Amino acid sequence: MPSETAPRILVIGTGDTKAEELLFMKQCIEQSGGSAVMMDVSVLGDPPYSPDHDKHAVARAVDVTIAEIVSSGDENTAMTLMAGGAVQLVRKLHQNGEIDAFIAIGGSMGTDLALDVALCLPLGVPKFVVSTIAYSHLIPPERVAPDLMMILWAGGLYGLNSICRLVLSQACGAVVGAARIVLEARMSAPAIGPTIGMTSLGSSCLRYMKTLKPALEQRGYDVAVFHTTGMGGRAFESIAGQDHFCAVFDFSLQEITNHLAGSVVSSGTDRLENAGARGTPQIAAPGAVDMVDLPTWQDLPAKFSTRPFHAHNRLIASITVDADDRRQVARTIAAKLGAAKGRSAFI
Repeated sequence: MPSETAPRILVIGTGDTKAEELLFMKQCIEQSGGSAVMMDVSVLGDPPYSPDHDKHAVARAVDVTIAEIVSSGDENTAMTLMAGGAVQLVRKLHQNGEIDAFIAIGGSMGTDLALDVALCLPLGVPKFVVSTIAYSHLIPPERVAPDLMMILWAGGLYGLNSICRLVLSQACGAVVGAARIVLEARMSAPAIGPTIGMTSLGSSCLRYMKTLKPALEQRGYDVAVFHTTGMGGRAFESIAGQDHFCAVFDFSLQEITNHLAGSVVSSGTDRLENAGARGTPQIAAPGAVDMVDLPTWQDLPAKFSTRPFHAHNRLIASITVDADDRRQVARTIAAKLGAAKGRSAFI
């Protein structure tokens, strides 16, 4: 049995179709020193065990019944409603201090729901999703929480086997370990100063962070540097939107160029917006806006075929931009900074 101080791990899944796997996870969590809190998000069937939070509680969280969800006759509508209920219930559990971390399993349905749950929890709460579609093009980057840990569920489509047991047991050990570290850090971590968010493309082309980070730390600030290669910018914007930064030094705006050029190495439409929308003081600079990043392993789009091309490595490559591109980027940056509610400077 877990101790009273054991990390409380919320386990989410469809108990009607994945009961064997979910009960195995409960066992793994408890053997690792954690306490499993089970949430069932089934729609049609019932699990052969009594979850701590059943599907009816999930449905009630969005003011519907399971019967009403079933009567929709559409699986996408059903899972979207259950996802909304799970978000409301999980948020309440966390606010009440009843869970320390969460782990979910699923195919496309369970993953769809789990991504919403991960986004509803604040930065620092361990979030694990074990999915048969992890890392695939089915996962929209904008739905990935900035500190989500996703694990490919090999052999996990139906029932337990030697391969999926390995994946599930390691994932359960990881989430318990992560939750324990967070709990211990709350008890013993030294005081940390206000956090400044900084962006950079890398230490070879944008070197300011090597000087600025230690100088700011000497002044009592905590400095978090984000790699602006698409997902890094998304994480930066997500955390800025949570009021986590006391100020931002957004000196690498190259993802704006990528987005305007149609590159998949994009951080979305809200790049350079969330700090300003929250009134966070920001200093911006046009670092690396003179190039577009693209995956090295994909064919170069025809519209860029005549431009100078450089492969940085086997993952990412760059091409130059022309004068029209630069003007468009400049206008976009100016508009975004002009809409900021807080103090903004451009260098």
